[in-house]
Amino acid sequence: MAWLVLLVSSFLETVWAVALESSRGFTRPVPAAVFGVALLFSMGGLAYAMRTIPIGTGYAVWVGIGAVGTAVYGMTVLGDAVTAARIACLLLIVSGVVGLKVLH
Repeated sequence: MAWLVLLVSSFLETVWAVALESSRGFTRPVPAAVFGVALLFSMGGLAYAMRTIPIGTGYAVWVGIGAVGTAVYGMTVLGDAVTAARIACLLLIVSGVVGLKVLH
């Protein structure tokens, strides 16, 4: 159960990061509210998951999935550059996250 909560929390990290950018410095109320709610649930889920998952593994997985999700969103929706080097770096993050899960 802790791993499932951690995965959902990682996805919510992507949501709050995108909402933070969309809020334009908290000047747009709806994205700012989405940011706050997603942040609350993302951190709460991380805290719950860390009851049974070691902090180093849990935090690295949470950050890795959130970072990859945010970068992929930027490339697919916001028009961020898609290069072989960026994709390779994202794949390195994914392989590290998978490695941490497998070796846990």
